[in-house]
Amino acid sequence: MTKATLNQAAIFVILVLVQVLIFSHINFMGYINPYIYILFIILFPANNNRTLFVFLAFLLGLSVDVFSDSGGVHAAACVTLAYIRPVFLKFSFGTVYDYQSIKFNQIDFNSKFIYFTALILIHHFIMYSLEIFNISNILLILQKTLFSGIFTILLSLIITILFSQKRK
Repeated sequence: MTKATLNQAAIFVILVLVQVLIFSHINFMGYINPYIYILFIILFPANNNRTLFVFLAFLLGLSVDVFSDSGGVHAAACVTLAYIRPVFLKFSFGTVYDYQSIKFNQIDFNSKFIYFTALILIHHFIMYSLEIFNISNILLILQKTLFSGIFTILLSLIITILFSQKRK
């Protein structure tokens, strides 16, 4: 195994553990639940095997589902997010993505913010839509998506800034 593979495996395990042990127990005002485990999908290297990536996203969501007894909503949202991620990489980073040379540590903040915001809000909308599964509760779905999404975006950006390795 290469160092990069071991690094990704460690990130996978750490994010799942932090999610299920800490962040899954936050239920602020009934609407705010951060889901930082999706950082694995957001920050996964762009030049890797896409089939493997979608499978890893499924395992990530399934792991959170098993610990939170949520019936597969996290797995479905993660697989959807992994599948549509290339569209948002191209939208957010343009030609940098075309050459598969994205280094998230070196991307400007605006592009990173747009990319994080889009993926996090899509993930949350899919997850809450499947969790509530009632179109008459669309306002509740949107409310949970917005509030949890904002909190997740802030935490994700803070985590990536704190743990980014600046290389010159």
